[in-house]
Amino acid sequence: MNANHEDELQTLREALQHRLDQLLPAGEQQDLVYSAMREGTLASGKRVRPLLLVLAAGDLGCDIEQPGLLDLACAVEMVHAASLMLDDMPCMDNAQLRRGRPTIHRQYGENVAILAAVALLSRAFGVVAEAQSLSPACKAEAVAELSTAVGLQGLVQGQYLDLNESGEARSAETILLTNELKTSRLFDATLQMAAIVANASPQARERLRCFAQDLGQAFQLMDDLADGLSGTGKDINKDSGKATLVAMLGAEAVHQRLHDHLRSADEHLSCACDRGASTRRFMHAWFDKQMALFSQNRISSLPEC
Repeated sequence: MNANHEDELQTLREALQHRLDQLLPAGEQQDLVYSAMREGTLASGKRVRPLLLVLAAGDLGCDIEQPGLLDLACAVEMVHAASLMLDDMPCMDNAQLRRGRPTIHRQYGENVAILAAVALLSRAFGVVAEAQSLSPACKAEAVAELSTAVGLQGLVQGQYLDLNESGEARSAETILLTNELKTSRLFDATLQMAAIVANASPQARERLRCFAQDLGQAFQLMDDLADGLSGTGKDINKDSGKATLVAMLGAEAVHQRLHDHLRSADEHLSCACDRGASTRRFMHAWFDKQMALFSQNRISSLPEC
């Protein structure tokens, strides 16, 4: 990644963090639920989804300086943060660490974590509805995309399948469907919201849906491969006993699938975004960095001869 692109990303990250802080301002409320909302959202994270939204909109010809675009990106990050809070609950994945910090339910209690997640989802849709400079039709379509990604055709159904079928014998197709619901669908909504603001063509939007599907699968495969590694900021070996593609096919085969998804994703993205390449550069740089960290971690964990 060249220096100019890295500077652009850092500027966007700072703008996103500042806007999130404005949308969930400190001192507005003093109760634990509001504190948990801020902690879950503002804690240092990759911000992959909001960055993708802004970069893709720019590559589709949209002015990324318009305030409404940043608000949509922040809404997506709030939904993502809420989903992580719920995924980490003892009745779900029972995670102890997230982004290198104790999970929200460990810090604030399970009841507060549930309420904070619900409140964040509510706030996210409010942010979309109130987004400046966007037409009512644009905001309504964005709300529809985001709500589909969250509900029974997206995150909720994906988590249900993961919880209730992960310990059973599953086909690769069933695992891929769970991955699509848990991960690809929110990427899809993110990119469709970018396309809505940019008034992209139906052909570009369909290519973005295909890109999101491949990207989500690649993300989930990367997450599965990293499950047993330290230094990820998350619990180690959380997939032990679960039916994953790594357990079914082995790490090398999953590595190949990951590369296949990335190649397909890049093809779809290059067709959808023909006015710029910021999204492609970001995607390549992010996965290259993760691959390098993964390889380094694997080598350091090998026993000495």
